[in-house]
Amino acid sequence: MDRKAPIFSNHGCRLNAYETEAMKELAHAHGVDNAVIVNTCAVTAEAVRKARQDIRKLRRDNPNARLIVTGCAAQTEPDTFANMPEVDVVLGNTEKMNPATWAGMTPDLIGQTEPVQVDDIMSVTETAGHLIDGFGTRSRAYVQVQNGCDHRCTFCIIPFGRGNSRSVPAGVVVDQIKRLVDTGYNEVVLTGVDLTSWGADLPSAPKLGDLVMRILRLVPDLPRLRISSIDSIEVDDNLMAAIATEPRLMPHLHLSLQHGDDMILKRMKRRHLRDDAIQFTETASKLRPDMTYGADIIAGFPTETDAMFENALALVADCNLTWLHVFPYSPRPGTPAARMPQVNGKLIKSRAAKLRAAGDTQVARHLSAQLGKIHNILMESPRMGRTEQFTEVTFTSDQPESRIVRARITGQSGQTLTA
Repeated sequence: MDRKAPIFSNHGCRLNAYETEAMKELAHAHGVDNAVIVNTCAVTAEAVRKARQDIRKLRRDNPNARLIVTGCAAQTEPDTFANMPEVDVVLGNTEKMNPATWAGMTPDLIGQTEPVQVDDIMSVTETAGHLIDGFGTRSRAYVQVQNGCDHRCTFCIIPFGRGNSRSVPAGVVVDQIKRLVDTGYNEVVLTGVDLTSWGADLPSAPKLGDLVMRILRLVPDLPRLRISSIDSIEVDDNLMAAIATEPRLMPHLHLSLQHGDDMILKRMKRRHLRDDAIQFTETASKLRPDMTYGADIIAGFPTETDAMFENALALVADCNLTWLHVFPYSPRPGTPAARMPQVNGKLIKSRAAKLRAAGDTQVARHLSAQLGKIHNILMESPRMGRTEQFTEVTFTSDQPESRIVRARITGQSGQTLTA
């Protein structure tokens, strides 16, 4: 059999993508070859269906490779994948980050690997120790600072795929970011499953704002710091202070809002109400007038009436949201929401389309407001970069890749600015 480098297929969130990069390093370090590794997502039933579809295709394309399935769907329903004839090994989310797991995948140990290696994720008390330096573009790196979630939203299976919330100590995070800056990265993004819960399991229970302030203080050469999706109701005073006073903290926040109707939010078991979201965005925008917001919003959650949906739709303008991630609701087996009265599928699609249209209107408004302004743009490729608000910008001539350039916005094309 010809020896081939392993093939990786990633599904789902940015954290999964981060961990896929870590698995690549682990597989390479232990000489794993002739393997296909699928890192699955469990956020919706549709995500699991797509993973199964991908597995069947990858098996057809790679008939002689060992096919390894891991990720959140493998963690939450290992039997689903173990029973697929295409699959050789199923790994849980803890096992996939363990070097010993990949040592057992080397060619001389073929046939000796346990076909299902999935432990109780709720018993895990530490974050994965495998840190990678440089995942992302050559200009932007992502740093995992937190994993798991202690909340139990009624639509979400992820806590059962990721386990309870656990944090990377601040000193470890700072040291990694220092290494990234030393190797030339101009922007770092902090990532996690429930980022605003960072620190609750550490001594003295620091908050995310404490970590942000510490990074900016101890890594003075870091030009730009971003934080990924946050739960606005959990934002602490120090994070608000950083928003107000730290220009190196980028003015773009992605909010886990999910809906804009109080009754639906309660049925989701969210910890905020509609007015909380509006108040947060109003306060943050007063502290940082150039702040932009993204948000996750679910269309067609069980029991959602027309009036409830209109509240969700109005939230887009009320919170001045720009970058929307709209999720048409699909029931996830094993969650309380799956047992609630469901909304008609065609109505869900129609409502999702209306939310996306509202998002497109907000993007157009944001783009037109940038015309003539000067931005500091981090170049991801010779002719494409992103502003401080994460807006994509294209150039007509080459710029130094991975550098920050100052440029005047001259136009727009679709959802992209030109400079």
